[in-house]
Amino acid sequence: MELFSKLVFLFTSACIMPLINIVASANFSEIFVPIWAPDHILSQAGKVFLSLDNTTGCGFASKQKYLYGKVSAQMRLVPGDSAGTVAAFYLTSDGSNHDELDFEFLGNETGQPYLVQTNVFANGTGNREQRHSLWFDPTTDFHNYSFFWNHNYIIFQVDEVPIRVFENKEAKGIPYLKSQAMGIHGSLWNGEDWATKGGTVKTNWSHAPFVVTFGSFEVDACALSSEVDDPLVKCGKKGQFWWDKSASKKLDKKKKNQIKSVQNKYMVYDYCKDTARFTQMPKECQG
Repeated sequence: MELFSKLVFLFTSACIMPLINIVASANFSEIFVPIWAPDHILSQAGKVFLSLDNTTGCGFASKQKYLYGKVSAQMRLVPGDSAGTVAAFYLTSDGSNHDELDFEFLGNETGQPYLVQTNVFANGTGNREQRHSLWFDPTTDFHNYSFFWNHNYIIFQVDEVPIRVFENKEAKGIPYLKSQAMGIHGSLWNGEDWATKGGTVKTNWSHAPFVVTFGSFEVDACALSSEVDDPLVKCGKKGQFWWDKSASKKLDKKKKNQIKSVQNKYMVYDYCKDTARFTQMPKECQG
């Protein structure tokens, strides 16, 4: 695969609606590699299963890295008592000054809602958490979680509904994710020290193994074909790809209204409103 990669990685069963614009398909092992506890990762019957027990969690990463575009995953989260568990779908570059975009799904006791935590790291600095409740049960069926990323903004979407935007405000001295290509990752791990009600509810290992299921991946992004590729040369030219065309330069009114609605109804934590945590609010929160 060269500069422009538009691939759909299909691990779906017949009951899942197929993704549109299918250009190519591949087996999980052709695109991803286990990076942690491969014996806890199973690709079978058109799905990929990650398991967590009291010995270890597990994780995988893409073989290639990407700069700008859209990356999506269909996931079905751990059912039942999932307290203490964290299932993650995220993009990250390497090194201490890395860039990163996170979906982290925080398990809960049976009957209590999942929370989805999103975060943004730019040049090694994170601490930009938002948490939302979900308007559906994410354990009974597959739902689509995606990142849309261009020169102007990053959108986190759930079933194509935008729940968060991180805008490029470099003019105000705020670092933006613009030069570090990121790999696609998935993982399942034990976060009982913080994940459920601030760590007061611990993982109940009698319910292990905990399993999260990936149904499919869709990547429509600029791919780096080797470690020596320069991300800015390959992918950084403005207007080069569809995600930087004129229609994507600004959030349209519909998306703005959707984000506002989701935040009003489902947001349960916003770092920009945490005055106890920050003596001086981060620059991007200051208007």
